Amino acid sequence: MRVAIVTLGCKVNQYEGEVLAESFLARGWERVAFDQEAEVYVVNSCTVTGEGSRKSRKLLSQARRRAPGAVTVLTGCYPQAFPQEAAALEEADVVTGARERGRLWEAVEEYRRTGRRVVRLSPHPAGELFEPMAAQGFLGHTRAFVKIEDGCDQYCAYCVIPRARGPVRSKPLEQLMEEAERLARAGYREIVLSGINLSKYGRDLGCTLWEAVESLCALPKIRRVRLGSLEPNLLPREGIRRMAAAGKVCPQFHLALQSGCDATLARMGRRYTLAEYEEVAGWLREAFPGAALTTDVMVGFPGETEEEFAATLAFVRKMAFARVHVFPYSRRAGTRAAEMPGQLPGGEKRARAARLAGLGEELRRSFLERQTGTTQLVLVEGKRAPDGRQQGQTGTGIQVRIDRSSPARGMLLPVRILAAGEDWLEGTVLEGEIPMEKG
Repeated sequence: MRVAIVTLGCKVNQYEGEVLAESFLARGWERVAFDQEAEVYVVNSCTVTGEGSRKSRKLLSQARRRAPGAVTVLTGCYPQAFPQEAAALEEADVVTGARERGRLWEAVEEYRRTGRRVVRLSPHPAGELFEPMAAQGFLGHTRAFVKIEDGCDQYCAYCVIPRARGPVRSKPLEQLMEEAERLARAGYREIVLSGINLSKYGRDLGCTLWEAVESLCALPKIRRVRLGSLEPNLLPREGIRRMAAAGKVCPQFHLALQSGCDATLARMGRRYTLAEYEEVAGWLREAFPGAALTTDVMVGFPGETEEEFAATLAFVRKMAFARVHVFPYSRRAGTRAAEMPGQLPGGEKRARAARLAGLGEELRRSFLERQTGTTQLVLVEGKRAPDGRQQGQTGTGIQVRIDRSSPARGMLLPVRILAAGEDWLEGTVLEGEIPMEKG
């Protein structure tokens, strides 16, 4: 039997998609690509934007046309946030929300046995605990993603994530360490921590994100720890210092900005000012010299004037981000922003997105060029660049093409950066691998 699973959206969704796949593999199923023939098609959906929901519906329709007799499944954030809408989709034989994800296999088997449509959707309850889950593998990569936090209580004006993900809840530290140790034994050398609101990790358990980072960095076989997206108002200076002192944290930090205008931030319901954002960025650059700061910026939020957009352009340039993810505001039913006056036409939002993306490309090229002449520690990934050379990744998250013919996957090599490519670096390996501690 074959199952095809496609996952849309964030790193947390990707992690959960791997766990879903493994639940089928453990029962003897074969996993195939979503565009191949299968007995079951699963769409693990995203609903951050209206486009995510639309794409989920499109994928279901494609699967139905490809294999009319197969079981089609919709799960994840879309049905959790919009249960009535998702339940009405005739293209899906099985519809489950996030809370029923762990029992998805049972729902599929019930449909195959009875032929009757299965819809299991229930809201997130107060006091909900973190769902135990652990992915076993990541397609031979040297990096392993670990979900350690779920849920959000920020309630930004444009966002449905609190509806889709529920309250903040964290993976107990002992479970995190057990998973990390298993991944280290399996050969993974970098742990990437992910969460819906990662900065709030441990608030429900009486611990902190930096305490989790310190514990992971103490594992000898783990070479690097990388953090997912962070909320700037939730990073204290002492926490940043402690993560730097732990010694293995990658100097790449994704600080969500959303707007470079204080008035727009206030309408969005973001809980920081530009001065506070800049202060946190300064703490990170002080603790991690040469750090890559990346960000998300939304354009065309209701009421955004040309002057406010110009302020965003100026602030983004001032911050000299290493990468800027730009996206136009998407009106989402059930959010405060959907009812706000001053909704901008699509053409204007797209034009502003293009202008900001152009600036982002300029800043990206500048950041890459500044790496020329530096020495970076590169984790060899065991896969080749399009030109056939070996490649790896720096601590700042940049792909490096190296001249060494056959370094082993998982080696941490000092590399002298010689040139910057379109979106990569080129370098030469210096003598001596960074030794790995025994343990």
